[in-house]
Amino acid sequence: MLGGLLAGSISSGFLLAVTMANAGGAWDNAKKYIEAGMLKNKETEVVHGKGSEAHKAAVVGDTVGDPFKDTAGPALHVVITTMSTTALVLGPLFVSLTEQPGN
Repeated sequence: MLGGLLAGSISSGFLLAVTMANAGGAWDNAKKYIEAGMLKNKETEVVHGKGSEAHKAAVVGDTVGDPFKDTAGPALHVVITTMSTTALVLGPLFVSLTEQPGN
């Protein structure tokens, strides 16, 4: 049971950490893309730069994205490592406590 819990938490934690790190980087790059004047409307050729509605939305996205890429993703690495170490250390204790006498 401990092995299944550990495998599930490691795999889901890894995927969540990678997703959060990539999403944070994408939001940061989107803001830089708009600030560089690269975002254009195809029909009117209007450039969306600093101060535009697109830039305001990108700043909000970057506000969410910075903690994603800088703290939340790497912090999950610590959680996964702690769970693995705890399972390895306490696993034998759990096995010895659940053994039936005479087996």
